[in-house]
Order: sequence, then C-alpha cells, then structure tokens
Amino acid sequence: MSDTLERHEFGAEVGRLLDLVVHALYSDREIFLRELVANAADALDRRRFEALTQSVSAPPADAKVTITPDKAVRTLTISDPGIGMTKSELAQNLGTIARSGTRAFSQSLGDAKAEDKPSLIGQFGVGFYSAFMVADRVTVTSRRAGSDEAWTWASDGHGSYTLEQVTRDEPGTDIVLHLKEDADEYLESYRLDHVVRKWADHITVPVAIVSEGKTETANQGTALWRKSKSEVTPEQYTEFYRHVGMNFDEPWATLHWRAEGALEFSALLFIPGMKPFQAVEGERASKVRLHVRRMFITDEAELLPTWLRFVQGVVDTEDLPLNVSREMLQATPVLTKIRRAVTGRVLSELGTRAKDTEGYQSFWENFGPILKEGIYEDYERRGEIAPLLRFRSSAVEGWTSLPDYVSRMKDGQEAIYYLVADDADALAASPQLEGFRARGIEVLLLSDHVDAFWPEQLGRFDEKPLRSVTQGGLDLSKIAAAEDEAAEAPAPVDALIAALKAALAKDVADVRATDRLVESAVVLSASGSGPDLQMQRLLRRAGRGSGGLPILEINPRHPLIASLGARAEAGEDVTEAAGTLVDLARIQDGDTPRDPVGFARKVAAALASGA
Repeated sequence: MSDTLERHEFGAEVGRLLDLVVHALYSDREIFLRELVANAADALDRRRFEALTQSVSAPPADAKVTITPDKAVRTLTISDPGIGMTKSELAQNLGTIARSGTRAFSQSLGDAKAEDKPSLIGQFGVGFYSAFMVADRVTVTSRRAGSDEAWTWASDGHGSYTLEQVTRDEPGTDIVLHLKEDADEYLESYRLDHVVRKWADHITVPVAIVSEGKTETANQGTALWRKSKSEVTPEQYTEFYRHVGMNFDEPWATLHWRAEGALEFSALLFIPGMKPFQAVEGERASKVRLHVRRMFITDEAELLPTWLRFVQGVVDTEDLPLNVSREMLQATPVLTKIRRAVTGRVLSELGTRAKDTEGYQSFWENFGPILKEGIYEDYERRGEIAPLLRFRSSAVEGWTSLPDYVSRMKDGQEAIYYLVADDADALAASPQLEGFRARGIEVLLLSDHVDAFWPEQLGRFDEKPLRSVTQGGLDLSKIAAAEDEAAEAPAPVDALIAALKAALAKDVADVRATDRLVESAVVLSASGSGPDLQMQRLLRRAGRGSGGLPILEINPRHPLIASLGARAEAGEDVTEAAGTLVDLARIQDGDTPRDPVGFARKVAAALASGA
C-alpha cells in the first residue's frame, strides 16, 4: 500500500443517495457517457479560459476528449487535457454528492466579459455518479493545470473512497471505469460511437474513440443552431434537417433564431415538407430535442404542444443546468417560459406563411388535421390558431379560411355554418345543404377526425357563432330563398306529422315540417342544445349512448311527403313508411339504417313488385 494512500468516507448524503442515482435517477443507462463527456469538455473550456487570465498553460491545439475501451482488462477510459483537479477538489467534487465544480466556477465568472466566458456544459456531482450504473469500480486520476501533483480518486461506490498521490505527465483527467459483467456493450467502439453521436454530437470539443490503435472523431463538433443565419448555407440546413428528423425531403419551413434578454436560448426548428413515413397521429408527443449548452438532454421535454408535434429540431438554452432527470425538467419555470416562447414563434411563422395561399396549401394538406387539435386542447392559443385553419366550402373551390368566410357572409346572416361527416366526397351532395344553397349561404365542409370536437370549443370567430347545419332550430328566415316557379305548393301535413310522431316515438325526439329542403323528402337534425349528428354518431360507435334522439324534418313540397300526407288524412296506416323515412334520412347522412337487413329486404321486395 502506498504511503500516500488515504481512505475517506463519503459525505453522509452520498450514502443515502448513491443507490438512488444509480438505479432510479436516470432514464437511460447509457447516459453515463454523456455526463462524463460533458465533464471532460467543461474541463477543457475551463483550462482555455484560465489560460487567458492566469499563469496556466493552454491545452494543446488539438485537444480532445478521448474514449478508450480495453476488452482485455474490461475497462473504459475517458481522458481529457483539461483543467484537472487538485487533491482537495477531487474530495470536494467527487466525495460529496450534488457538489459541482462547474457551478462554483460559474459563480466566479460574474465580472468576466461575455465573449470571454467559456461554454460550461459539464457538471461534476450527481452526474459523475452515473458511472456506477455500468461500473463496479471507478478511478479518477487528475493533475491540476499549474500544479505538478497528481492524485487518483478511487471507489467501488459503497460508502468510501481513497485518494493516492501518483504521477501524470500533463494536466488533465483520466476516468477509468471497471465495467460490470452486463456492460460489455460499452467495450464495443461502434456502440460508443452511437452513444456519442446521440448525446454529444454537437458539442464543440472533439470527442474521439480509440479502436484497434486508430483514433477517430465521433462527434461533428459544430452546434449549427448556435451560428448566425448568415453563416449557415441552405445545404447545411437541409443536411441537419434530415439528420435530426430522419427525413429524406426538403423542409417546408426553417426557423432559426436566438432569444436574448430575460430568457436566452437558441432554436433551429423545421416544418417538414411531407408527412413522415410513420404517421405522426400514432405518436402524439412533441419530439423537439432539448440541449443545454450544446449537450443533448432529452427529446421528451415536450417543448411544443401536441398539436405542433410535426415540428422537428433543437432548442438549446444556457438557463438550465445539465439536469440528470427528464422528470425534473418538467417542473422548471424556465422550461415553461421556453415552451411559451417557442410555441409563439412557430405560430408567428405559420401566420406569415399562410399569406402565400399556394405554398400554405401543401402544409395544410400534410398537417392541418393536427393543427386543428389546438382549438380543442389549447384555450389560451385557440384565438391565434383559428385564422390558420383552412376548409373546403360549399361556395368556393379549393381551400378557404374563417376570415375569408366572414368577408363573404350575406346580409342578415348571423352565424358561420358548417357540416361534419366522415366522407369528404359525400358532404357536397348532402341534403343538409339544400336550404342553405337556396339562400346562397356558404357552409364549411369538415371531414377530418377532429372536426366533430373543435368547433364547439372555439364557439365564435370574429364575434360570429359557429353553428352546425344539422342542429335543429336554425332560423334562416332573415335570408330569402330564390323563387322557384316550378316548386310545388306545400301539402297539408298535420295529420302525417301526428302519425309519424306516434310511429317513431322510440326513434326520434320530434317530427316537424321544414323549409330548408328543396330536392329531398326528409332530413335528420339534432336538438338545438345537444350535440350535432356527427357527434351523436361518434358517441354511438364509442358505446356512450347517442347523445339524444334526432329530430325528423319533412319537406311538405316533396311528392313523397305529399302522398303520405294524403294517406294520413284518409286515415291510412303509415307506420311502415315512417320507419323507411327515418332509414332514408340516416343513409343520406352517411349513417346505417336502424335494421340494415330488414331495410335491404324492404328494398328488394319493392323492386320485385315494381313499386
């Protein structure tokens, strides 16, 4: 045993928390390499900085972090020619959990000029102890720049550590991990290369891996998002877009900016030019990558809301620590402010690009249904989202917006009308539109999966209420219909209405005459206070009831209704015809008959009889 070997107990808090760090605090085991590389890169930055102001030699011009696996002795070594540590710093930084040499160093830079401050990304303390997730023994040999002494810190993570004076030719640090039996993967150079590219690809310090006597750099070493836009070429943007999102196309939009002031961060975001091969509807969480001082932290920080989950890229901040836990990030006020700022910036970009009708169309056809979710989910932002929505319409070709719709509203029109159905092609031919067309009233045609939900949440746009045309009680009397000389005079239907109500008491809430039909005999509507017909269908499919019985509206000018009215006046039984009317109305709206088999038999019998 060396005469200089000293044994020390860990600080009291280490004994209580080390097991938690190793087994519970990290979401990914491979995170240990991120932490150790971060520490090494930080040490190099610190040495460069101190070389400017103190009698400390600068690191070599080709300084880098070197990772060396040794299968023969089952060790993994991370070396750097950085600032190094003294004996006391080893004890303080590695012997007490959550004590950070970086944090103390940062506090000492208060008077330094901004351009002189190095980018501090590593953090000793809790992060260092992640090494024990893969190692059953760790040794740290370090020599402080400006000192001739070198010391080795060693521990198996079980309550104590040793300090021993040794020799090291140059300032810097070597961390040697004696790997556990189940950590063989970290002896393979390809696995190490993958981890470095994933977690530390864009730190500016080169990270090299030694394999079979050859040393090759694993990271790009360029944080593209930290450059000014004038320094980045379109080709570099495209290359990074394809790298970060695993894409093959060109980005539809590139957002690159730096926020400064009370909150500082850099962002490089992309809106894809095409839908990804794996539908984004299947994964609802935003995957924008969070970096802290260039180091990748997580892609699960939910930097954007789910209704902007198609946006890809990186947000890098100076205002967060290199946090060891993704879960801890969710509760930080700084991250909340970043989310708000980034969301606002994306919406602003969409608002600008929406002015280009043709260019915006491609975005809308790819991601419009997802953006609509924001109306339903985000009360605060729905007023900003609404003008960005686009719709098919009964009155114009192509896509239209809510502001454009409002500009075309007829005198006396009090609401924005819409119709929701599953089949986009069937919407334009729906009998629900007949009365609106007769009066020249435009109706928005909605067929996306979210369209049954968001209009009620939006409620109003530009002080105009949104109303489904399938909801009963719509008053169109203020807008006159065009006169049709060939139209039939309304037939007396009071007796028919009474007979239908009696026959359909279990199927409809009411039966009434309507003037909103032109060519069709019947139509269903919902009660004015309940969900519209599409929502009722969705509720039935989900096994959650129907949302209320519909109302059957009949057209007293239609020959079929006139004929049934005469039969009812004569006292004939119209019960069977009543059921057929309901089934016809359901089919017109894209629904199924109440009894599909029975309805098919009725139709077959009618065809056979020549009726």
